[in-house]
Amino acid sequence: MLKYCSECGQTLRMATHAAGHGYCERCQQERWDHPSVMLTCFISCGQKLLWIQRKLEPRSGFWAIPGGFMEAGETMAEGAARELWEEAGVRLDPEQLDFYMTGTITFINQVYVAFRAAVDEEVCLAGDEALAVEFFSRDQCPWDEVAYPEVNDSIREAYDDLERGVFLQYQGEMTEEIYRLTPIQTR
Repeated sequence: MLKYCSECGQTLRMATHAAGHGYCERCQQERWDHPSVMLTCFISCGQKLLWIQRKLEPRSGFWAIPGGFMEAGETMAEGAARELWEEAGVRLDPEQLDFYMTGTITFINQVYVAFRAAVDEEVCLAGDEALAVEFFSRDQCPWDEVAYPEVNDSIREAYDDLERGVFLQYQGEMTEEIYRLTPIQTR
C-alpha cells in the first residue's frame, strides 16, 4: 500500500474510494500506487563488472550495480544510459546497451529492466550519487558489502555469463517468499 508521496516523501492521506490511491497535502496532488521502473546496467571490462558504492540511502556505503529509476519521456535504454552516466561517469549511447534481464520485485513494488554492455577500458568516475566506482572481478567483489544481497543470484549469473562468453537473457520474479531467475533466450 502506498504510504508516502513519490515526489516529496510526505505521508499520504489515503483515499477511501480506491485501493492504492492517496493524496499528498504538501504537493496537492493525487498519487497512485503503480510500480516504479528500475533500470540497471551490467557493464563489463574483461572479466570484471562495474560497481558503485552508494552515497544515498537506502544502503549508503554499500556496493551495487549502477541503476536508478526511469524518468518520464525517456526510453528504458535512455534511462539506463543516463543513470550509468550520472552514477558512474560512463557514457554509452543507449544503442550500445543490450537487453539482459527483466522482472518484478513485488514487495517493493518495482519492475526492473537490466541492460549490459562491454567497455574496453576501466574508465569511470563517481557521480553525485556514488562514493566510489570500481570494476570488480568475481573474486574481488565485496560480497559482504553488497547493498541488496537478495539479488546476488542475478549478479553471480552475470559473472557466469562473462566467464562463459555466452550471454543469456533472464526473467526474474521476486516476492517475499521466492526468488526465481530463469533464462528466457540464448545469444
